[in-house]
Amino acid sequence: MSETARVCIVDDDRAIRWVLERALAHPDLEVECFERADLAQASIMRQCPDVLVTDIRMPGIDGLDLMARVREQYPDLPVIVMTAHSDLDSAVASYQGGAFEYLPKPFDVDEALALVRRAVAHSRESKAPVAVPEGLTKEIIGEAPAMQEVFRAIGRLSQSHITVLINGESGTGKERVAQALHQHSPRAAKPFIALNMAAIPKDLMESELFGHEKGSFTGATALRRGRFEQADGGTLFLDEIGDMPAETQTRLLRVLADGEFYRVGGVTPVKVDVRIIAATHQHLERLVEDGRFREDLFHRLNVIRVHLPRLSERREDIPRLMSHFLGEAGRELSTEPKILTEAAEKHLTRFDWPGNVRQLENTCRWLTVMASGREVMVEDLPPELRDASGTEAASGDWRGAFREWADRALAAGHTHLLEEAVPDFERILIETALKHTGGRKGEAAELLGWGRNTLTRKLKVLLPALAED
Repeated sequence: MSETARVCIVDDDRAIRWVLERALAHPDLEVECFERADLAQASIMRQCPDVLVTDIRMPGIDGLDLMARVREQYPDLPVIVMTAHSDLDSAVASYQGGAFEYLPKPFDVDEALALVRRAVAHSRESKAPVAVPEGLTKEIIGEAPAMQEVFRAIGRLSQSHITVLINGESGTGKERVAQALHQHSPRAAKPFIALNMAAIPKDLMESELFGHEKGSFTGATALRRGRFEQADGGTLFLDEIGDMPAETQTRLLRVLADGEFYRVGGVTPVKVDVRIIAATHQHLERLVEDGRFREDLFHRLNVIRVHLPRLSERREDIPRLMSHFLGEAGRELSTEPKILTEAAEKHLTRFDWPGNVRQLENTCRWLTVMASGREVMVEDLPPELRDASGTEAASGDWRGAFREWADRALAAGHTHLLEEAVPDFERILIETALKHTGGRKGEAAELLGWGRNTLTRKLKVLLPALAED
């Protein structure tokens, strides 16, 4: 039986108290009603409930004042504020004061029950520490909030066999996260097999994935087990899944649905038990809209999504990453690891790192070989880093920085830039707006110039973990 949740209701209207008390009359909910805010405050200070539901306009202490007082002692207590439909100022003030949500009067009793249950779940999740698997922070370095979210996702998935889709730019460390998901799963003792879809010629992809029978085509001189068979019992990591050809997408969908496949040229089905972790730097929803990726396969893969931030979004991690990679390069090359001077570290922290963590790691190898002394000065840096003034966005010229990013990406041969840039642009704006509003979605939508429904829809696509809050 689940633990009983305590719900405190404060309203000077006896009818409202009566309706709510009966709407919340469930075995797993314990309801306590108060006519005055000062009585409720005294009770809450003695024992904090799981949820506080309060009216705003009451004699004496009003609901907003009550919320401010109790949140001083219990900052994580979710507070649902009741307000009249026309009282827009009160609704805005509620969010600004840190309300979990507001309940307009008159309200639907089922909506009130659902809202209270959501607040109870939020309360319990905030109280329970997320179990980050031991050793994970040694495998993946990251103290930035965005990386802590990645750690939490891996922790929550540590006992799961569920399919995961990892989103992130090239070089952000998608394979490292996939390996961590495998190493901290029940399949850890079984194989982890990685395959990059973009690196395999189209005509060899099915043989690579599913294997082939002897004599099935010219050059097939022996039976070959594909990556699915090699990963049986373990995890198959499919990187750059957006580059998979249409016919291979169809075969992959059948394997995910049935758990079996035929080798190329084979007539006997092969049964496997494989967990799929897929990754892409592309916007799969756009590929689906354009008819370049199967919608049914997308929904099969998009069960749990983990988003990896670009390195420029987690600059506080750059010094630790540099130290780590310089140490690794020193061990690989059997030499004393290099140390960055303060000036060099500051310079590199300001740099944009369009190639993300991979570029930073390669830079550390370059410095280990090319820097003359043990201490790395700014003048020891590669020319493209030494001459860069850092991100123009830091000085306010974000349009110039964006233009330079587009120039570099096109020069490097990237395609479909809008598919990459637009979602990231919207994601950054949403995250920043939510940061400024303390996570209050209605207020964040107003800052962005969207309706609340638009923000909710965008969150489901771009930041699904926040959409569930």
